Amino acid sequence: TQLLAPTKQKKTKNTEKMVLYIIGLGLGDEKDVTVRGYELIKSADLVFLEAYTSILCIDKTKLEEYYGKSITVADRNFVECEADQIYLPAKTKKVALLIVGDPVCATTHTDIIIRAKEEGVPVEIVHNASIMGAAGSCGLQLYNFGQTISIPFFEENWRPTSFYPKIKYNRGGGMHTLCLLDIKVKEPDFEAMARGRTVFLPPRYMSVNTAAEQLIEAEETLGEGAFSPTETLCVGLARLGQTDQVIIAG
Repeated sequence: TQLLAPTKQKKTKNTEKMVLYIIGLGLGDEKDVTVRGYELIKSADLVFLEAYTSILCIDKTKLEEYYGKSITVADRNFVECEADQIYLPAKTKKVALLIVGDPVCATTHTDIIIRAKEEGVPVEIVHNASIMGAAGSCGLQLYNFGQTISIPFFEENWRPTSFYPKIKYNRGGGMHTLCLLDIKVKEPDFEAMARGRTVFLPPRYMSVNTAAEQLIEAEETLGEGAFSPTETLCVGLARLGQTDQVIIAG
């Protein structure tokens, strides 16, 4: 009689990699995502949409319908105070963070990448079109751009001009300046908060006209000749990548 020892069943390890995917959505609509980005979103366990540094001109529900996924919107408070809820789950799950434009054009996203890697979370970036490249559609050569600046909304008691020296430096070197205009979404109403109520102010999006007015005020205040309010050529770009984009020079 031959005795056969029972064969041991080999345990197969789950070798599927858990990753934080940071995926650029481009500048248009839900269909501007790359094929690779689309496939990663479809395979993700959790999907977040960063809605602080830029705004996609379609509703979140259109993204959910197209990608077949429930999407959590990460507003300013979420991104600044609760970002660990984005990258920590990527230790055990596939997480996709969707970024309007390209993922590496804002320091906010770089900070999330650094913090995720400090926690030992693998990060993969899927690039896409952004304003940093699309600005060339106005006819100015990208090679001739200097430092990019941000122009924040002036408030009654806060009128920062930290962008002014950078414009002066760029123009001194014969370079163009890309000016990114401020957006205010889900900003707290501090007067209401002082009365114990959590209220958010209506969204505000800086127009080219407002930016021009603030640039003129900065020149009049500092008077260092960085540009001339009456002679310097400026180009206004709005909604690049959209079907109704506008480019006007003057």
